[in-house]
Amino acid sequence: MSFENPSREQIGDILASAGNIAVVGLSDKTDRTSYMVAGAMQSRGYRIIPVNPTVDGEILGEKCYHTLAEIPEPVDIVNVFRRSEHCAKVAQEAADIGARVLWLQQGIVSAEAAEIAAEHGMIAIMDRCIKVEEAITMHGRSRQ
Repeated sequence: MSFENPSREQIGDILASAGNIAVVGLSDKTDRTSYMVAGAMQSRGYRIIPVNPTVDGEILGEKCYHTLAEIPEPVDIVNVFRRSEHCAKVAQEAADIGARVLWLQQGIVSAEAAEIAAEHGMIAIMDRCIKVEEAITMHGRSRQ
């Protein structure tokens, strides 16, 4: 079975109802794409939870966790800024914490991660930028 991303309307619904977004691979370097994308989402009112095993302290004013399992609250979307070969492991960790959505950023595709997401009832989105999709799908919409 070939993978297909949800429709734009479905992506809009996901973003409209999103609470916490854990960003795996969020860099503390302000010139990195992950930092800019997460910062933009934060400025749009989304709660960003940084996940980076090499960062102690905070990123974007939020406590940074080393793993998804350390996050003490529910996570709706796990947004992934890691190379494809690391995504299956992240998908399993996302399933283990009960995340609703596994979102692999633009340029990142992992059939294995998508299979793990499907097996655990998660929605998978691959090779799409969450910031771009938010701008397209949420134009004129309010978050729930």
